[in-house]
Amino acid sequence: MKNAIIKIGLFTIMLFFIINCGVSKKSKTAVETNKPVSTENKEVYIPKTQAEKKHFLQDSDAENRWTDSIYSKMTLDEKLGQLFFVSAYSNKDSVHVNKIKDLVANYKVGGLIFFQGGPVRQAKLTNEYQAKAKIPLFIGLDAEWGLSMRLDSTYAYPWNMTLGAIQDLDLIEKVGRNMGIECKRMGIHFNFAPVLDINTNPLNPIIGNRSFGESKTNVANRATALMKGIQSQGVLCTGKHFPGHGDTAVDSHKALPTVSFTKEHMDEVELYPYKQLFDEGLASVMVAHLNIPSLEPKENIPSSASYNVVTDLLQKQLGFEGLIFTDGLGMKGASNFKGVGDLELAVLEAGNDIFLCPDDVPAALEKLKTFFSEGKITEERLAHSVKKILHYKFKAGLNKYKPIDLNNLQKDLNSPDKDALQYTLYENAVTILKNEKEILPIKDLEQKIAYVKLGEDLNSDFITALKKYTNITEVSNTDIDALNEELKKYDLVIVSYHKVNKAWEKQDFSSNELFFLNKIAENNKVILDIFAKPYTLLPIQNFDDMEGLVVSYQNSNISQIVSAEILFGAKEAKGKLPVSINENFKVNAGINTEKIDRLGFDTPENLGMSSVILSKIDAIAQKAIDGKMAPGMQVLVARKGNVVFQKSYGYHTYNKDVKVSNTDLYDVASISKMISTLPNVMQLYDKNKVTLETKLGTMLPLFAKSNKQDISFKDLLNHYAGLIAWSPFYKSTIDAKGYPLEKYYRKIPEKNFTTKVADSLFIRNDYHDTIMKFIADSPISLKKEYKYSDFTFIILKEYLERVTHQKLEDLSQKNFFNSIGMNYTTYNPLLRFDKNEIAPTEIDTYFRHQLIQGYVHDMAAAMEGGVAGHAGVFSNAMDVAKMMQLFLQKGSYGGERYFSEATFDTFNTCFYCAQGVERGLGFDKRLGKDGPTCQCASASSFGHTGFTGNMAWVDPENETVYVFLSNRTYPEIGEEGNKLAKEKIREDIQKIIYESILK
Repeated sequence: MKNAIIKIGLFTIMLFFIINCGVSKKSKTAVETNKPVSTENKEVYIPKTQAEKKHFLQDSDAENRWTDSIYSKMTLDEKLGQLFFVSAYSNKDSVHVNKIKDLVANYKVGGLIFFQGGPVRQAKLTNEYQAKAKIPLFIGLDAEWGLSMRLDSTYAYPWNMTLGAIQDLDLIEKVGRNMGIECKRMGIHFNFAPVLDINTNPLNPIIGNRSFGESKTNVANRATALMKGIQSQGVLCTGKHFPGHGDTAVDSHKALPTVSFTKEHMDEVELYPYKQLFDEGLASVMVAHLNIPSLEPKENIPSSASYNVVTDLLQKQLGFEGLIFTDGLGMKGASNFKGVGDLELAVLEAGNDIFLCPDDVPAALEKLKTFFSEGKITEERLAHSVKKILHYKFKAGLNKYKPIDLNNLQKDLNSPDKDALQYTLYENAVTILKNEKEILPIKDLEQKIAYVKLGEDLNSDFITALKKYTNITEVSNTDIDALNEELKKYDLVIVSYHKVNKAWEKQDFSSNELFFLNKIAENNKVILDIFAKPYTLLPIQNFDDMEGLVVSYQNSNISQIVSAEILFGAKEAKGKLPVSINENFKVNAGINTEKIDRLGFDTPENLGMSSVILSKIDAIAQKAIDGKMAPGMQVLVARKGNVVFQKSYGYHTYNKDVKVSNTDLYDVASISKMISTLPNVMQLYDKNKVTLETKLGTMLPLFAKSNKQDISFKDLLNHYAGLIAWSPFYKSTIDAKGYPLEKYYRKIPEKNFTTKVADSLFIRNDYHDTIMKFIADSPISLKKEYKYSDFTFIILKEYLERVTHQKLEDLSQKNFFNSIGMNYTTYNPLLRFDKNEIAPTEIDTYFRHQLIQGYVHDMAAAMEGGVAGHAGVFSNAMDVAKMMQLFLQKGSYGGERYFSEATFDTFNTCFYCAQGVERGLGFDKRLGKDGPTCQCASASSFGHTGFTGNMAWVDPENETVYVFLSNRTYPEIGEEGNKLAKEKIREDIQKIIYESILK
């Protein structure tokens, strides 16, 4: 039995070889293959009826009259010339320009396809060339991802492969609409897009990222959406590369690729998108140079020169009536077939209307005229194509040609709304393929996270965005063992891969990069994020060691920012994979993730604001700097949970040594009350540790028998308790010349003198008791009235530390700063940050006698060792905005609840507004002339200011957060006083913010 099985097996193997050898001998050029059709590609297209079909523009009587009138006056040269669409450049010299002018004026070419150059240069040349044309020229451009495919200084939309991940087709139609608007502004009539190739071959050298993917329905639906958008603006689309260039392994620019599919496969899969777009009104088609034995039995005839393909299949079987372009005739896939003139005749006989990028127009024209005289080209055949061209020139508006207006051209092509759409596109494209144990979004900001970069391209926007969420440590080493040893210190490793953002560039991992990636994943908890085409993942055979896997598709600044947002949950992941990655991830794979309420980043336009109006902030900031109201500042605006404006201006000092950056720290002065002491107090209130009517004597024994024992918690926080405003405690500790007395200070730390006030200045440790006793014994107003007092929050710090048995700085770090990612917020910043990262506040000549940089400006807070309830926090605008967003979200941030909505509402209540006290519990709510706002904020708005030149304000009605940080006290507080306040710089910026809100 065993021997019989072996004999049968050997016979089967021999039979297999005999059959295959026989096939090889019969067909040396290609073997027809009926490639297995994936489930995704089995759907049958149901064509629309003739009545249901859409048309780009219906013919009209006026169009017919114009076409007939022009044609009747045309010479043979002019008729033949209309068939030529010539390559033109705006980055070449006068020799090239004069050559094009000659072709237009003397050879009557019908159109130009522009390649590399710039928008203004191209527009000028277009006007010059059109002026030479008797019949206005068609102008075309390959703008598959916008004008930037060919032109510098123009906008680049995502590649089709990236768009293929987007499920919302309306977004893709918006892309098309934008492309159409830009083409029209440039005097372009044809956008040679969309690409309809189904990229079923990952090794395709020329399509790849230019395809919407490997699913015929996905390709068809996205191409339809893009076409609708472009053609809605009166710009003609050209579907390409007919009948399907998606499964080729050869670049048709260099040779003639062979497509070995059966006729049935071609009809079922490759032609599917064409059928759909023809029904939706596609204006034109570009025919590829392909060898397709199943469609053209004669050997090595390119499809562009095949009557079977261009006429029988495209026009007769599929019923296409629009313009038909060849692909570029200079490409080797065509030019190797026949020489100049003979090639043009062949493609005309095949059924094409327009010769794209011919090699030699004069020589080809001469031959075509000879062919016409010999009867090889008939008048009927010529009229068919030329009249069709004229019809489409009318549809494109060339019957009423107008030159391109060069005014504001660059500005019009790069309007702010494009970035707004780009953010939305990437928010919908970024795809999560693996999410073990819901590692994404990253919720725990207190874990230690390392970052490793792979790839040679830029990653600055990605790492900057990551660091806006939590502490991220960049780790690198050329030795993998040393690298993994270093990574042992971390709980999570984010690895990102960055390749140059060019569609045709290789984006593959190097062998060394793959080795590093595998070793890192084996030894660590890893999230891999690739900023490259999905096919980059193909060499990775095993993804088991990766906990998270993200495809961000392209290495652009916006894709990097959005991807970081998705990793940390500021945006949800929605994308689906447009192609398969081996057997690991199939087409349409993609895991949706939740959005948690962390600040994200977006354009003003996406949040109903105007970036143009917000840009006016620049002038106000510069006015403040020029007027020496502050040497530098940070300004941040957020709306609806997204930062829409974040800029730093000026320098740390007027010497202009250190420019202000977004991560630099400022002494936020009294904003410390709102972002540190207050939220901790709110938590105690939320836990019923204190009520609005709790008396100060109950809260702190020190006040039990004082004149303040009956002050309620509510009155204390409303500054309605009659406390004095403040006391210059330091004056009791200095001599007549303003220098620290030895009784209270030491230059180096000694026993009982370890509380650091500034460089080489330590105060006795028990002076805190003196301060508290002074406050307890201080007088209070007999009249119940509003008086802002620092004592309120000095008292509250004492209360917090007594109740919790923890220091305020530890409480704030543990309860808030660490968990919401306020990585740059701290007391005594010199313990964590370099001095050059901290803006100085003053050159002190009256107490500490030194530059105050990294030490708190407030004298009382300094005497408390830099930590006080009313001052001491250093932060930057981004971190302050996080706490303000937490308040705006009524106690919730990053998926965590810190206190109840009811608690927030209580603290944001104006209890004594009727008495003229416009404050909440710890929040400033003053909106009048004496308040810190522009008087355009709503009654529900709240915030705080800081003595050193700061402001943080939230308006729930408009869902806005505004943060302004500066060091206006540097180098000193002059006789002019607070010029920043007098000139209403912060208020004027706030006014701009409200003016920018459009909806």
